[in-house]
Amino acid sequence: MSHPLQPAEPEPTGAPPGAEPLPDERSTEVAVPDGDDLAVIEVPAGDGDAQRSPVGRLAATVERLRREVREAQAEADGRALIELAKGILVERLGCGPAQAARQLAELTEQAGMSPLEFAVEVINQAARDRVAEVTSAFLASTAEDRDSGASAVRLRAAESGALAAHDAQAVAESLMEHALRPIGAEALAIWALGSDGSLTLAGSAGFSAAEAGRWRYVPPGVATVARRGLGERSGHWIGCLSDTQLPSIGQHLHPDGGRAAVPAGTGGRIHGVLEIVWPGPIEPQSPQIVRQVEALAELCAHTLETSTPPRPGDEWRPGVLPDVAELMDLADGLHDPALVLLPYLDAEGELVDFRIHHVNSRFLDPSGRPRGVVTGSLLLEAYPMAAGESELFDQVERVYATGEPFRARRMRLTALVDEVPLAAVADIHASRHGGCVLLIWRMEDETARLASLLQHAQRLGRIGGFEENLITGEITWNGQLYDLYGKPPSDGPIPLENLPAHAHPDDAVAIGRFLRTLLHHRRPASVAFRLQRPDGVTRHIRVVAEPELDTDGRLFVVRGAYQDISAHHWTEVALAATRDQLAHSEQQASERNRLALQLQHAIMPPTQAPLDAPGLRVAVRYRPAETQHLVGGDWYDAVVLPSRLVLLCVGDVAGHGIDAATSMVVLRNALRGLAVTGAGPAQLLSWLNMVVHHLTGGVTATAVCALYDPERHTLRWARAGHLPPVLVRGTEASPLPLVKGLLLGAVPEATYEEGEVQLAVDDTLLMYTDGLIERRDRSVEESLTQLLVAARTVPPTLEQQLDRLLTYSRSDTDDDTCIVGVRVA
Repeated sequence: MSHPLQPAEPEPTGAPPGAEPLPDERSTEVAVPDGDDLAVIEVPAGDGDAQRSPVGRLAATVERLRREVREAQAEADGRALIELAKGILVERLGCGPAQAARQLAELTEQAGMSPLEFAVEVINQAARDRVAEVTSAFLASTAEDRDSGASAVRLRAAESGALAAHDAQAVAESLMEHALRPIGAEALAIWALGSDGSLTLAGSAGFSAAEAGRWRYVPPGVATVARRGLGERSGHWIGCLSDTQLPSIGQHLHPDGGRAAVPAGTGGRIHGVLEIVWPGPIEPQSPQIVRQVEALAELCAHTLETSTPPRPGDEWRPGVLPDVAELMDLADGLHDPALVLLPYLDAEGELVDFRIHHVNSRFLDPSGRPRGVVTGSLLLEAYPMAAGESELFDQVERVYATGEPFRARRMRLTALVDEVPLAAVADIHASRHGGCVLLIWRMEDETARLASLLQHAQRLGRIGGFEENLITGEITWNGQLYDLYGKPPSDGPIPLENLPAHAHPDDAVAIGRFLRTLLHHRRPASVAFRLQRPDGVTRHIRVVAEPELDTDGRLFVVRGAYQDISAHHWTEVALAATRDQLAHSEQQASERNRLALQLQHAIMPPTQAPLDAPGLRVAVRYRPAETQHLVGGDWYDAVVLPSRLVLLCVGDVAGHGIDAATSMVVLRNALRGLAVTGAGPAQLLSWLNMVVHHLTGGVTATAVCALYDPERHTLRWARAGHLPPVLVRGTEASPLPLVKGLLLGAVPEATYEEGEVQLAVDDTLLMYTDGLIERRDRSVEESLTQLLVAARTVPPTLEQQLDRLLTYSRSDTDDDTCIVGVRVA
C-alpha cells in the first residue's frame, strides 16, 4: 500500500523512461479511506455506474471543487490586473478611484472587449510608456512621507474591498478594516439620504447592534452631526463631540471623541453621508487625510446609488429610478407651468448644468419664447440670470443633491433675450424624482395682482371711485360706491350737482363751496358731509375730486373718490369727550393731592427744629415721594414727655393718597396721647394696634417706638413689623437685635416684645422707613447691608449725617422717606 496522501506508483506505460506519466482525461484520482490510511484510486470518468457509486460521487465532488478553485484563482488574477489598470488611469487622468472605475468601464464597452482583455492592453501600453520609471519616481517621492504612502496603500485596499462588497454594510466593514482603523478611527456609519430628507443607517462598523438599531432612522428636520455634514461640501469636522450640542450615533460611548461627517455624492447628487468616529478629541486633519476621507465617501456613494434606503421597519431592496416618461406625464397633468430637468455632467462626472428635457403645455417663458425653443436647452443657457440674483440654479442643484424639496414665494426670475434682461416674479416649487428634477413655477400677473390689491384696499378703506363725463353726461361708479350710498346698481349713479339733495341740509354751504372750486375754478377740491341714505342711515362721508381738461382747456371729466369716515368721526367725538372728562378728573385729583400735601407738610415738615433734650442731639429728615400726586403715609415724632423721657418713633401707613395721610395723622397724635401715660414701648404699640384695627378702610401700618432715659443712657424699644434701628458706634454700624412684633392693624389684639440697649457718648441711633433702602431688584437684606456701609462714615454733625444718607440712598421705589437720628452727647 502506498504512503498516505502520496500518489500510488503508476503502472508501466509506453512512455519513455524518466518521463512524467500523462494524465488520463477519462479518469479521476481521488483519495479514499483504507483502514487507518488514505489511498488514492483512479475512477474512470465515463463509467456511469462508477459515478453513481459512493466513490464516484466523491470523485465528482473533488473535481467540482478543483474547478471552482481554478476559477477563483483566475478571477483573482484578473481582478488584480483590472485594479492595476485602474491605478494607471488614476495616475494618468488625475481622477479618483471611482471615476477611474467608470472610465475603465466606458472604454471597455467602446472597445468591445472584456474588462480583463482591456486591462491587459492598458497595462501593456503603460509598460511601453516607461511606467516603471514613473512608478519608481512616485514611490521615491512618497518615501519621504511614510504616512502618505501608507494611506495610499490603505485607500487602495479599502477601494478593492468596497467594490467587491455587495451592500453598504459590507462596505462599512471593509472601510473600517482597511482604511479607518489604521488612522485611529473607532467606528463609522454610512447614512442613506431619503427623498424626504430623512437619514437611514445603511451600514455601520464599531457600533453594537442595539446602538445601530436605535439610530436606524432619523426623521427629516432632526439636527444631527450627519445632517450638518450635508450642508457643507467639504464635510463637517468636529474636534470634540462634547463641544457641540448635536446628537449622533454612539454619543454616549465616545462623548469626547472627534467626528467627521462627509457627504457621499457622485455626479452632483448626494446619496448619503459617511460619518467617522474617533475615540478621543482630534486635531485638524492634514489635507491628505481629508482627501482620503472624501474618496472613501465617494466609494460609499456608488454603493448607495444602486440601492434605495428602506423605510422604517422595511428591509433593503434594490432601487429603481422612475421612468422619465412617467414624470413627463405627471408634468402634463399639472395645472401649473412645469419643467422636467435632467442632470448634465461633464467628462469627469461632475454636475455642471441641467437640461430642460420637457415643458408642459401651461409653461410660459418670461420673455415669450416658444416652448420648442426652451425644450432641449440647458437651464443656464435659457436663463443665465438663474445663477445670479435669484439663486434659482443653486436651489435646483441642492434639490438634486439632497432630495429635499424647495419652495419659494415671489422669486424673481430673469431671462436674457437679445442681451436685454427681462424680469418676472413667480412662485417656485422644485422636487427630485429619481434622477430628475421637477420644477414648477407659477408666473404672477402683475396687472391682476395690482387690481386685486386696489380692490382690497378700497374695501378695507371703505372707498368708492367715480368718473363723470360732463360733456356726454356718462357717470361710472364702482361697486363699493353703491354700497356706501346704500343703493342697488340698478338705480344708477348720482351726478355731482345733485349731491346736496342727498346730504344733510346743514352741509349745503360746504358742498356748494366744493362744487364751485371743482367745476367753476377747475381746481381739485374735497369736502366732508353727512350722507342721508335711502335706508335712513346717516354716514359721514369725505369726497375728493379733481378736474381733467381737454386740449382746448375745457373741463370734460371729473374723477374722484368717496370715503366713509364715520368711524373716524365718532372716534374723534369720543376722544374729545374723553379729553374733557380727563381734564376734569385731573383737575380734581390735582386739587385733592394739593390739599393732601399741604396737610402732610403741615404735620410732617421736611426738617424740624432741634429737640431740647439734656445730653441728647435729635434730628429728623422727611423726603416726600418724587411722584408728587402719590401722597404717602410715612410719619415720625420726637418729643420730651412729662416724665423727662424722650419719645422717638417712625411709622409707615400702607398706601398713598388722602386716606393714608389722614390715617398717619391719627396714629401720630394717638401715640403722643398714649405716651403720656408712662407705659413702655411694647404697651404703647399694643394700644396703637387697637386704634389702627378700628379705623375704617382696613388700614395697616408698621412702626418703631422707643423711649430714651437721659439719666441712665438707656433706650427701650419695640417694633411692629418695621425694620430695626441701626446703632453707629465709632466706625461700626449694626442693626439692633431683632424683637418680635406684628404689624399694626393685622389682628384686634397683639403682644409685642421689648428690647433695651445701653448707649454711650457719641453713639448714634438711626430710625428710618423703608423708603430709604428699598429696591425692586434686591432683597431687603442686601439693601440693609448697603445702608450699614454708608452709616459707618460719621460727619461732624448729626444733620450732615442724615443729609448724607438721603443723598446716597440707592432706593428706586419713589416712596416717602423718614429718618430720625439720635446722638448721645
